[in-house]
Amino acid sequence: MAQAAAQDEGAKPAVSAAALARLIALVLPLALLGGALGSQYIGGLYPCEMCYWQRWPHAAAILLAMLAFSGSAESPRSRNFTLGAALAIAISGIIGVYHAGVEARIFEGFTQCTALAKGGSTADLLRQITHAPLIRCDQVQWSLFGISMAGWNAILSLGGAAAILYLTRKGMKG
Repeated sequence: MAQAAAQDEGAKPAVSAAALARLIALVLPLALLGGALGSQYIGGLYPCEMCYWQRWPHAAAILLAMLAFSGSAESPRSRNFTLGAALAIAISGIIGVYHAGVEARIFEGFTQCTALAKGGSTADLLRQITHAPLIRCDQVQWSLFGISMAGWNAILSLGGAAAILYLTRKGMKG
């Protein structure tokens, strides 16, 4: 029994650190962007302008992480795409920190509200704008344990980016 445990300690893990970093770089922004879109289209929560700002880096991270799967997880190409995805995820997290600060009235926001129009004639555009919900960036629409969606995005994005960076560096050493 002790001999088997000693053999297990020396065995390579089933998934390398680089492969795990690459997987997190894909799954995390997919989950966060999916949650944001789900809350909008299924849950009926209309995003403010700063909510949209947080989505674009996640979309970029998804594309970069998908490109990271074009080669071996340990290859420099894959590592660079994974690190690019981590950077995009971190950018979304930084925007989330700022947005959460605006919601907490720590920072003054750039925008007050968002009203989106989908196109059409001038009369259609005017009708869409005047009947669209106005969403203020400084008001929390939903929270869990007292943390808004922007706050959760900040926590998960910055934590995930740090984990990706750690695992990528660990994969370079091992």
